[in-house]
Amino acid sequence: MLNHQPVLLSPALKGLNLQPNGIYVDCTFGRGGHTQAILDQLDQNSRVLAFDQDPDAVQAAQSLTDSRFTIIHSNFAELTKHITGKVNGIFLDLGVSSPQLDDGSRGFSFMRDGPLDMRMNPSQGISVAEWLSEAKLEQITEVLRIYGEERHAKRIAQAIVAAREEEAELKTTHQLANLIRAVYPKSRKPELKHPATRSFQALRIFINRELEQLKTLLEQVLELLAPGGRLVIISFHSLEDRIVKRFIRDCVRGDDFPIDLPITADALCPTLRAIGKPIFPDETEINDNPRSRSAIMRVAERTNN
Repeated sequence: MLNHQPVLLSPALKGLNLQPNGIYVDCTFGRGGHTQAILDQLDQNSRVLAFDQDPDAVQAAQSLTDSRFTIIHSNFAELTKHITGKVNGIFLDLGVSSPQLDDGSRGFSFMRDGPLDMRMNPSQGISVAEWLSEAKLEQITEVLRIYGEERHAKRIAQAIVAAREEEAELKTTHQLANLIRAVYPKSRKPELKHPATRSFQALRIFINRELEQLKTLLEQVLELLAPGGRLVIISFHSLEDRIVKRFIRDCVRGDDFPIDLPITADALCPTLRAIGKPIFPDETEINDNPRSRSAIMRVAERTNN
């Protein structure tokens, strides 16, 4: 099961500040790298609850036979539906996992040909191919521009619609990647990223409602974390990190009183305390695991307010 490299593993464990008799939540089990490492450092009276909406991840979790561990087949946005009481730590490793990228049949990566799917849970919702077969030009453009920050969103969307009108619907990852490369403006600089990188990111985030799910989870954090409990989140692109950063900032700031009122910081009742600065993988980790290069980790602690 643990055949992949968990990102920022040591800093994540330090950030969680694991305590005896603690209850910890891994919201993104994946293949269990972080979960197993957490269990290895906990006493026998502690517990780890892990969430994952991917049935393959839930199946992989069955090999982790530890009485302190429970796997829950659910999106992490539904934490409070499955957890009652307080927990001592909540951990998220956002984005797509290496096993998902490496499995061409899931359709997450343009590096491997397969069905253009990209659903975290293939039994729910519609695939990217199905959505692209029906979406309007304006909708496709907006998704690529907002979720992928793609400068050439309209050009790519026009090419997708044109292919559809010529009855050449995009059904595989290579079909979409090749179309994007064909219409992408040529650059004089060496190509550092495949032209389809941002579009694939955008479509994955959109089809899985990833940013909405993250916001929903964050709305539950203060209710679930016990005082002194830690929130540790690893993000992989600016859209996710911006949401996390603003959430922590607002909770650290506390009540929204007018700025000119003579109120002390403590009187504002902050609900979180930021722990340290954002953490990035070092050169050694990036060399060992290139997929970690865009990771950024933020840590916060629940106050008594």
